[in-house]
Amino acid sequence: MTVRIGIIGPGGMGKAHIDRIVNELAGGQVVAVFDVDAANAAAVAGPLGAAVYASTDELIGAADVDAVMITSGGQFHEADLIKTIEAGKPVFCEKPLTKTADAAVRVMAAEQAAGRKLVTVGFMRRFDRSYNEMKEVLDARELGEAILVHNRHRNPTVPESYTADMAINDTAIHEIDTMRWLLGEEIVKVRVDKPKKTTNRFPHLQDPLVMVMQTESGVLIDDEVFVNIQYAYDIRCELVLESGTVELADQNVISRRDAQGARNRMTMDHNQRFHLAFNTELQQWINAVAKGEHTGSSSWDGYAAAVVCDAGVASLESDGEGWVEVQLMAKPALYA
Repeated sequence: MTVRIGIIGPGGMGKAHIDRIVNELAGGQVVAVFDVDAANAAAVAGPLGAAVYASTDELIGAADVDAVMITSGGQFHEADLIKTIEAGKPVFCEKPLTKTADAAVRVMAAEQAAGRKLVTVGFMRRFDRSYNEMKEVLDARELGEAILVHNRHRNPTVPESYTADMAINDTAIHEIDTMRWLLGEEIVKVRVDKPKKTTNRFPHLQDPLVMVMQTESGVLIDDEVFVNIQYAYDIRCELVLESGTVELADQNVISRRDAQGARNRMTMDHNQRFHLAFNTELQQWINAVAKGEHTGSSSWDGYAAAVVCDAGVASLESDGEGWVEVQLMAKPALYA
């Protein structure tokens, strides 16, 4: 079965996913496109032979669209997610699921009314080989229990339109979900520390910041978010266990040694660093849709991440008030 996919909001991430579906993955075909920029929608759809729709309602309701991919801005996700769920169609939604936890609750309510999980959230790090090998060591208890996790999320730069809360809602959200998945427990409180600001870019940002989180069992997690570090897109994670540590290696194929020293190539963006993880994630989703199954992250994962983000933003915006508690609703049976 070929899964016929409709794309909503094909910006940079959407175009990257389309390229994967067309050139690297199996079993999927992009047949429909909607974008608020009609010229962009036409430009994307043309080479694919896909239909251009004038509204998300029309795309979601199209008889030849089996599944929907939402890659628009997070503030637009809620309405289109609910419409897709009500149409009974599987939907892959790029992170964040929604911009607020309240909106995520409404998405889950729609899914519960439908009686089945239809939403998969684009948390691609769950599919990264290095993180998975780290999780295998933890789950095997080869080195004991997890005690601490140190994360570093560094971007070379961000546009001036990047706002202070995006450091948490759009950037740290990756570590938030990955830590929940890696450790297998929820985050219960958050604190955002504010180091000296970089002089490189935009004074309206707190850059860098350090997000500190604690889990149910007491594991302490720190996440340095530095979005104007200039040199590269550099993702690091060290899991500290009772009798050893596991950390991500650089994602280089070769290391070079010459008169200038020993070095390896650094990635410059998320598509380079997590290329294989994105491919694995989307291939799994396409395969699951073809079988009428749901795999991967759920609306609950999107909701739980949103609650932690909300707490993080509250801490960021407070004047040194310290820890903010994470208040999760009881998990609905559909996601148990």
